[in-house]
Amino acid sequence: MSNNANNANEANTATVTTKQAERPKQAERPKQAERPKRTETSGPRDTIYIGKKPLMAYVTSTLIQLANIPSVTIKARGMSIGRAVDVSQIISRKTENAGYIIGNINIGSESLESQDGRLRNVSTIEIEVKRKN
Repeated sequence: MSNNANNANEANTATVTTKQAERPKQAERPKQAERPKRTETSGPRDTIYIGKKPLMAYVTSTLIQLANIPSVTIKARGMSIGRAVDVSQIISRKTENAGYIIGNINIGSESLESQDGRLRNVSTIEIEVKRKN
């Protein structure tokens, strides 16, 4: 019986080996173009871009930057404009004791290409928040 078991093991091994050898190689995936890595600067940033994060995330980020630099610009476009106004109002009204005020406010529009290829105008806003002198 041990001879039969050895023969069976050899047959199984041979079968497995031939199946692996017969398997066609998979085509190598084309390498994706390497994106240049963005280097994060450790210094303060003077612009906060408003997106879809929670409101207080932007308030906190702006206050942290204002602790390091005298003026920060809050920028938003499209549906995020209301959130940018809310951030600036929270900073100026709720932190009155900290002494922050709203400076210049610029409104405008940008032409952007939509997904269907048409040009659309998107409203933009820039709100400067700075320390009182």
